[in-house]
Amino acid sequence: MRGVAVAALLIAVGNIASRAVGFVREPIIAYYFGRGVEVDAFQIAWTVPNTVYDLLIAGAVSAALVPVFSEYAEGEPDEFWRIVSGVLTIALAALTALTALAVWQAPTLVALLTRPEQGELRALATPLVRLLMPAVLLMGISGLATAVLHAQRRFLLPAFVMVVFNLGMVLGVVLLQDRLGINSLAAGALIGALGQVALQLPGLRGARLRRGPGTRHPAVRRIVRLYAPVALGIGFSILGTLVDRWLASGYTAALATMRYATTLIQFPLGLVASAVSLAVLPTLARQSATGDEASFRATLAMGLKVVLLLILPATAGLAALAGPITALVFERGAFVATDTTVTALALLWYLPGLPAAALDQVLIFAFYARKNTLTPNLIQGAAIGCYLLAALPLLWLTDSFLALVAANSAQWIGHALITYALLRREVPLSGLRLGEAALKGLLASTLMALAVLGVTAIGAGLPAAALVPLAAATGAAAYFGLCVALRLEALGFFLGALRARVGRQPTG
Repeated sequence: MRGVAVAALLIAVGNIASRAVGFVREPIIAYYFGRGVEVDAFQIAWTVPNTVYDLLIAGAVSAALVPVFSEYAEGEPDEFWRIVSGVLTIALAALTALTALAVWQAPTLVALLTRPEQGELRALATPLVRLLMPAVLLMGISGLATAVLHAQRRFLLPAFVMVVFNLGMVLGVVLLQDRLGINSLAAGALIGALGQVALQLPGLRGARLRRGPGTRHPAVRRIVRLYAPVALGIGFSILGTLVDRWLASGYTAALATMRYATTLIQFPLGLVASAVSLAVLPTLARQSATGDEASFRATLAMGLKVVLLLILPATAGLAALAGPITALVFERGAFVATDTTVTALALLWYLPGLPAAALDQVLIFAFYARKNTLTPNLIQGAAIGCYLLAALPLLWLTDSFLALVAANSAQWIGHALITYALLRREVPLSGLRLGEAALKGLLASTLMALAVLGVTAIGAGLPAAALVPLAAATGAAAYFGLCVALRLEALGFFLGALRARVGRQPTG
């Protein structure tokens, strides 16, 4: 399990760097474009290539590719690369076909995502779709390379693919904004996707890719069978995205505001949930394949405890510092004080769903490790129902895009609760002290938030650049002390993994 922790640390380093660059990228976008219609248009346009990538690559990586590749990665190299070659052939053919279709039907796709009266939004978004679609091919190659390297337990290079992508976006905006306007974001996406592929090529030295019979290998057919339910779940997600984008397009600057607030949410979510989930998946897959249920339960439980250890204080800290953090990150150039107020309010409505979204990733990966891809993707349909049950009444009562933000939180919470309930039927989790970890984490996080609020009250006159680091440092020290006092098991495990890594002790 310490090997899992070390892998999580490597991925976390990459995620920290990625989120840091993202915290440069988004303020730059806000600086030049504020919360205007151009950012709304980019959000609409980016939905199309992102959906294609999720449909064909992102969902398959964790659900099918890593679990199956992991079984062959330590066996005969020729067979392993034959399987990889077969998957690559199928994926590139599908990506090419969907890319061409999206470029051709860009006006129709944009029309599905926006309300009829939003003519300016549609006019801006349609060419953006066509400019963005070539990046999908490169993103797909990068995603497949990530799956191969994760299956081989090589986490370092894949951990930094999003760093490179975000750097490409930054370069596109900074260098081309004056000539291309909002289209500079599409140019940046292409630069970033090309960089992702280039970054991972050294890790694939010695690859034995080939054309031919790889598509008929039994493992490739098994990947397709595992992925079929994922496609169903992504279909539900696409439906939910269509509804969400269509509803949000009726409110000026709603999509831009949601983008910026989500940026603040994605930092802890990517840092904590993605790192732990991706690190734990290969180990869970091997333990499930060998029938080692005791180790499977222990690994899963510790993964959930580590997520709780880290995501609860992050949520509490963001709630206590919503205004100052938003001002610190975004308030400059075209992004003014009123934009800060609205974005901070949206952030507060997102936060209730953050812990659920983080835990949910680990729970879903536990299903994937057991080769059960159907259940978590059927749950996605129920989660869309949670979204609609919350969104429609709230929109009727408030007529505000914040109703959609609250509905997203309701969707995350509903998905996590349903996933946990169904997983417990397959994997008994009683006796693993998960409830104790959650209660102790909530107590420590609440007390930490009170300390942070006290610092913000005392330092109310300080600029955000001084207040946020001071309050964050106070909160981190308070939380660490409280975790030690409460004897949180996950803290001891995590610190032990750090000591093992620094001391170069065996971690397998």
